[in-house]
This record gives sequence, C-alpha cells and structure tokens, in this order.
Amino acid sequence: MKAVKFAENLSIFVDVARAQSFSEVARRRGMVASSVARQIGALESELQVPLFLRSTRALALTEAGEVLYERAVKILHDMTEARSEVISLEQSVQGQLRVSCLPAFARRYVVPMLPRLGLRHPQLRVELELTERVVDPVVERMDVVVRVGQQPDSSLIGQRIGSHRYLICAAPSYLERHGVPRTLADLARHRLIDRRHSTSVRGWREVGGGLWAQDARFVLECDDCDARRQAALEGLGIALMPNWSAGPDIGAGRLVQLALRDAVPAPDSGIYLLRAMPRANARIRAFTEALRQQVGSPSVWDVAIDSVAGPVARSA
Repeated sequence: MKAVKFAENLSIFVDVARAQSFSEVARRRGMVASSVARQIGALESELQVPLFLRSTRALALTEAGEVLYERAVKILHDMTEARSEVISLEQSVQGQLRVSCLPAFARRYVVPMLPRLGLRHPQLRVELELTERVVDPVVERMDVVVRVGQQPDSSLIGQRIGSHRYLICAAPSYLERHGVPRTLADLARHRLIDRRHSTSVRGWREVGGGLWAQDARFVLECDDCDARRQAALEGLGIALMPNWSAGPDIGAGRLVQLALRDAVPAPDSGIYLLRAMPRANARIRAFTEALRQQVGSPSVWDVAIDSVAGPVARSA
C-alpha cells in the first residue's frame, strides 16, 4: 500500500509542478486544495527534502524538485504504458484515452466521430486537448497526438491518415467584386486573409519569396484556422488555407481554388497520428480506426476538391 500511495503522491506532484498551483490541481481532480497540499507534504516528508519554494504569489520547484520531476514524468509514463499494454491484451476498449490535436482539425474531423466511437465502445472516455503547440506524448502523457505537416525524425510511432497542403482560395462573391488574381503581383492589389504573426510556410509572406507581399493589404490576420475560413466564406478576402479545412467548401462551391502562374503549388506534407508506445493498445486502435473512417481514403477533402473542374486562373 505504501508504494501505491507513493505513486499517487508522485502523480499529484507532477500535476502541481506543471500547474504551479495547488488549487488548480485540486479543481481538476475534484479535491480540496488542502488535501493536495497534504499529499505534497507527505511526499516531502518521505523524501526528507523540500520540493517546492512557496510564497503568496508563486510556487516554484526546488533543485530537488526539478530532479524528481524529470524522473517522475518518465516513471508515470512507464506505469501508464504498462497498464495500457496489459489491458490491451484483453482487447477491451475501456478507460481513458488522452488525445492532443490541432483545434481546427479536431472540430472538423475528430469531434464529429466521437459519438459513433462512444456508441461502439461505451466504456471509453476521451480526454481531448486542443492546442497549436507541438505536444510531446511522452512528457505530457498523451496516448495519441494528431499532428499536421512535415514531421521531424523522432522515436515516435507515426501513421499517416491524410493529405495536407495549402491552397489559395476565395468566395465567389469576393471574386465577382474584386476580380481573379493571376500572378503574385496581382495579389498585392487584393484583400488578403493571413495567419497572425506567421513564421512558417503557412503564411502569405512565405509564398513566392514574399517580396510581392511588402505592399500587400492584409485585411485580417488571425491565429485561428476556423476564423480565417469563415472570413473567406463571408467574402472578406483571399485566404491561404489547408486543403482539409477548405476542401469541402471548394467541392460545394462555397470557395473557389485559385492558382497563380508564378506560384509553385505547395507540397503535400501529410497528417499523422503519433504515439510513444511501440504497440498500440485497444483504445488507440479503436480511435485510429474511427478517425480513418471519418477522414476516408482518399480523404474526403481531396475527393471534394477533385470533384470540381480545377483551380481557377492558372493560365492567362
């Protein structure tokens, strides 16, 4: 029982170190803050070292706390992995599945398939984190991470589930009012919708070297993909959008895909499911199967885009 209590205290310690707050951890776990503090105190007493520096304004790790945190994260991950692998031997889809995903992709493809997944596996609980951050499934104890774009080499196990590339698109109403651009120079005279503080190929300023964009008019800069898509649908301007976001709208005629003569089409870098565990447990397999069905093969957005004649204005 002492080992079990130590593991429980260690888990609470990791949560407190991340949140830097007893009350926040208590709220998440359905406890009172004093109970969380007592368990941290019990852990400090057992180890005979202070783990946190406490003040009225802040809660920070001591040097001993930092050492324990690094070890504890790995210990808890290994414990979770061992438990998951044992459960998976019984082929029983139950318990909690922790998933991290880009917000816009989750809203469009992950959330809609969760009711079907829940009906098939009523004992499965999904914890879905929506974030733009690059999440490390080992450090943050995630079962599955959905990542969009080219992935660096790593020890993670990856599975490609769909295509990902950027398209130039606008609403028919916008093109009727402002005309169709045919070159990058033409874009400088149009109203553009861009990613806020863009530092990657996802922004207009990286298209064609970006020199044309020095005098461009950016009527909206926003860090939310869904908001940029909605603005484009409303006719605000021309947007650079992921194919999985704009594809269904292009297929339905709500958006028009544009192609410029002097702009090289963006490459396909893919969408991936990543996990740390070398062997997928039953929960991960069930989630993966449901998401692949939702996305389709080929993906529903590629089918929608291919159903129209093709990009407008590639030729003069």
